[in-house]
Parts: sequence; C-alpha cells; structure tokens
Amino acid sequence: MPTSPIYRFGPYEVRTRSREIYNGGTKLKLRPQPFQVLEILVQRAGDVVTREELRGQLWSQRTFVDFEHGLNTAIKELRSVLNDSATEPKYIQTLPKLGYRMMALVAVEEPSRAEEASSPKEAAAIQDLSLPMNLPGELPQTPARRGWLLPVAIALLAVAGLTGYYQWLLHHNVPHAENRRLMLAVLPFENLTGDVTQDYFSDGLTEEMIAQLGRLDPQHLGVIARTSVMRYKQNHDQVEKIGPELGVQYVLEGSVRRDAGKVRISAQLIQVKDQSNLWSHEYDRELSNLLSLQSEIAQAIAGQIRITLGDAKHDPATREAVTWPKSYEAYDLYLKGLYFWNKRTPQSFPRAVEYFQESAKKEPNYARAYAGLADSYAVMSGFSGFSPKELIPKARQAAERAVELGDSLAEAHTARAVVAQNLDWDWNTAEKEYRRAIELDFNYATAHHWYAEFLALMGRFDEASIQIEQARQLDPLSLIVAADRAVILYYAKQYDAAMIQFRAVLEMDPVFPRAQMVSSVYAEKGMYAEALAELNTWRGNENPWYWGRLAYFTGRSGQSAESRRALARLQRLDREHQVDPLVFAVAYIGVADKERAFIWLEKSYAEHSISLTAVKVDPLFDPLRSDPRFESLLQRMNLSGSGAGARAN
Repeated sequence: MPTSPIYRFGPYEVRTRSREIYNGGTKLKLRPQPFQVLEILVQRAGDVVTREELRGQLWSQRTFVDFEHGLNTAIKELRSVLNDSATEPKYIQTLPKLGYRMMALVAVEEPSRAEEASSPKEAAAIQDLSLPMNLPGELPQTPARRGWLLPVAIALLAVAGLTGYYQWLLHHNVPHAENRRLMLAVLPFENLTGDVTQDYFSDGLTEEMIAQLGRLDPQHLGVIARTSVMRYKQNHDQVEKIGPELGVQYVLEGSVRRDAGKVRISAQLIQVKDQSNLWSHEYDRELSNLLSLQSEIAQAIAGQIRITLGDAKHDPATREAVTWPKSYEAYDLYLKGLYFWNKRTPQSFPRAVEYFQESAKKEPNYARAYAGLADSYAVMSGFSGFSPKELIPKARQAAERAVELGDSLAEAHTARAVVAQNLDWDWNTAEKEYRRAIELDFNYATAHHWYAEFLALMGRFDEASIQIEQARQLDPLSLIVAADRAVILYYAKQYDAAMIQFRAVLEMDPVFPRAQMVSSVYAEKGMYAEALAELNTWRGNENPWYWGRLAYFTGRSGQSAESRRALARLQRLDREHQVDPLVFAVAYIGVADKERAFIWLEKSYAEHSISLTAVKVDPLFDPLRSDPRFESLLQRMNLSGSGAGARAN
C-alpha cells in the first residue's frame, strides 16, 4: 500500500493521508479546503505558489469570484489555526498580487507502517514487529555513500558524495530534521601552498562549494553563506564553537594545494555535536582537465536531486549547464574577480571589474562573469561618492547579457534586479527579478538581502524585515546584512533600535563602512555631538560623502563656519572629479538652503544618482517633503501615492 508523507514545521505535524494537522499531539480543527491549500504550500516550502496555480488545482471549476473568496477564506483560516499573522508572518507569507510561500523550514518523512495502519489493532501488531529505532540525537556510524569531490569541477564531486550521505539522513529518522532544515557550513578551504596570492583560488573553491550545495535541495538543506564562514578562515579547529554560532549541525572543511599544473583537494564532513568525522576523501587532478567533468557531474547531481525531490523542475543540471565556462582560464579569472568584489571597497571594485572583463573575454558565453560585472558597476558609485553616469550603460548591458546567457541563474536575475533598482528606478522589474532569483535559489542570501533593501526603499518595512531575517539565517555573521538591518530600522524611524543594531555591528568591526550611518541616526535624534564624533572616525579627505555629511551635521547643529568649509571642500573635489550631485543636495539640506538643495536634487535625478533611491524613506529628506517640488520628484520616480512605492494588496 503506498504511503503518504508527513510534513513537520515548527510545532505542527501535517498528516496527508488522514488530512489532519496536529500541534504537539493535539489535533486541530481545519476544514478540507484550507487543508488542501496547506498541503500544497508545505509540499513546495520555500517556493512561491501562485494564485493561478492554486486556482488550477483546487478551484478549476469555480468562477473567479468563488475562487477569490474561497482562497482568501482558506488563507485566513490557516493563519488562525497556525496562530500566524498576515503582517508579521512566521509561516505563510503573502506575495502581493502573486501568491503565497511557506516560510518555515519543513521536514518531510515517510510514515511508519503503524501510522499507515487502518486500525489500532493492526497498528499495534506492526509496532511489535518493527526494528529498534535510533536513540534521539544518535546518528548511525556506517560509512556514508561515496561520491565525487572536486571544487571547480572537484567542488561538484564533493557535492555528489555529500548528496549521498545527505539523502541517507533524509530517509532515516534523524531528530534534527523534525522542526527545521538540516544546516551545513562549508568552512574556507585552507590554502596549503603558503602563497597568499593563491588565496583567491581557495576562497573561490569555498564559494563554489557553497553555491553548489545550496542549490541541491533548499527545502531540506540550508547552507550558510560565504560572508559568515569566511570569519573562520584561520580558525578551523573550533567546530564545537562554530556550530552554535552559525546554527548548523554539520561542517564541511577542506584544504587545497595547487602547483605545477596540478591540484590536490581534501575534504571531510563533520558532525558538530560530537565532532565525529562522517565522510572524507582526497583527490589529485590535472588543472587542465578539471572542467571536462562538469557535464557528467551535473547529471549525477541531477539524478540525486530527482530522487530527493521527485520534481524535475528542481533539476540543477539545466541550471548549472549555463554557469560553467569551457575553459579553466575563464573560471580562474572569475575567481579573481570574485575575490576583489567581496572586499567591497572603492579600491577593490576596479580590480574586480578588470578580472570579470578578462573572464568574459576568455569565455564570451559565461553568464556569471557578466553577473559579476553588472553587480560591480551597479554599486561602485554608491561606495565612492562619484558620479554614476558612465557606469549605468555598462551595468545594464552586463546584466542583460547575464540573464540572456543564464536565465536559470539566480545571480544573473539578482544582477538585473539591482540594475533596475539602483540605475533605472524600474521598481516593478526589480521586484520581479528579486523574486525570480529567490525562486531559483532560496539559499542565495544576497537575493534575500538586496530584496529586503528594495522593500525598505518602497516603505514596505514589514516585508523588508522578513527578507532581511531570511538573509540573516543564511548568513548569520554577515556584517553587511546586520548593518543593512540597522539601515532598514533607520528608514522606518525606529531610531533607538537602529542605534543598538549599528553599535552591535561596530563592536564586531569598529571600522565597518556601512555602519557609519549610525551618525545619521544620532543626527535625527538631535545628538549632533555624537553624530560628528562618529563621522570623524571615518574621515576621508577624498571621500565626497564625508564632506557632504559633515556639512549636513554642522549645518543642522548651527556650526555655520564649519559647514561652509565642508561645502568649499566639496566644490574643490567636484572640480577635480565630478561628485555625485546628491552629495551636494544633502549638504544644502543641512544648511537649510532649500533652493540649492532642489537644484542639486534635480541634477541627481538627471544623472540617476544611486543613493537617490532612498529619497522616499530616508529621514534626512524630511525638511523638503512639504514642498510641491519634492512630491513632483517622487512622482517622476514612481515613488508617490499608490505607485510601486506603496504596499501592494
């Protein structure tokens, strides 16, 4: 007799055969139609289930009015049973005008024969014949199913091997899986060459492993993002500490040595709770032959995924086929570009662009190289404070090329989204592309992170909080995620909470650039001495944003001589290298010169200044909001009234 799976999330257990839902052993009352909706949502946890899909499966013979009323009633009843909230959901997230997503981490298990029995007597008989189960928290010590390990191509080999062991975990009664996904951290591969110039290679292999494992089975396996694991680059020996800090049950660690055209990769899978070694292997390969295995490896992984998910649309073979270059040299250059991109400094972006360009020249059809280019061009201006006008067409061209070459690549759609957001102010396209990226790779922390920023810019702070929390779970030690959570609180005018969050970031890294926005929080609270003291710790003689904010803070605090000197310095910088017009607008707002502020706002609008995207929500623009010219600006940017900047119903 075929079995029906049981789904578990939070304290809830959904039994599909009997169509029952339990909370801690207590059966809850739920009508058949809402149960059917819930069953579809848990089956596709993490994915967007569109309203059209629900109508096709459950309301195909009903009128549109019947469907709308029925679905809305079902969702409302589900939220009531799950003690969930529409505005701050823990389980069912509404995606306005699109559909719904089960946000919780859902574990799937096959019921025991006793659970499937048709009578208590039959269940008791079956239970008497069943074999002893593992004790709670105990994992079997039998060897894991062997797979391949090969970051670059070796990275994918490891994925295949880990997939075998991971599937074993999924199909056995492992306690960790009852209430949440299994969580894995890939620690930075150790560079054994002793040559620091090879760090880009070992770091790149780490990122590749994270990406490949993250795409395997997002519903059941969560993989911590690069930013968090890189904090352990020199600290591999404290697994018992790493596990709780990252919220993971398993750690993959390894090393790489590359020389004389060869590479040796070692890796091992460790269980955190007792630091036992569950799986390990070592491989030697010729560098020139690494990428020749990619097609075979992708097919092997695809087969494993189909077994786990039973759904061809999650097949990563198609997804990965567009992400791999044909030449090893192109991939090596991409890794170098990625190394400098991750530094996120004004000085590192040009280097990243250089390597991404070289990678694309070596391999014109390499989508990830173009995605890296688009990301670099799209954010460079925001870090430097100089005009973005030369970067806009380059960013747009690279993003479109990335999607053209890699339509099923999350990085490509995220690149298109950030270009649409920061450079084109095409809010509808940006949201569509962020959602598409998350749909393609729910474990891609950057997509959640940047989508949270987008939602905050739209003034949709509740939704932004959900997405930034998703990013935090996937990248728990990321300073940029933590800092942008503080920025979202600042935009929402929750100044005390924002200040606490910023200070927490600065305690971890006293010179983290994004955290300098705590000075703006102080200013909005009227704490000008603290704002100036904080700003001066970031003093940069050639950074326009430093002088613009100095003029703003000193102007608002009545230090007119200081604000005039700051403005004079800005003007000298502008003569040497054109400054982003928005920097001047901010400075003139501070000195209460509205006329000049609007002149420079119009210039920043004409040049599509990246930071102007925050004009709807940044409190520093509050002194201008009552002026009709400001409302006109919002309307032209489609950020006014019921446009894209308003919450969709």
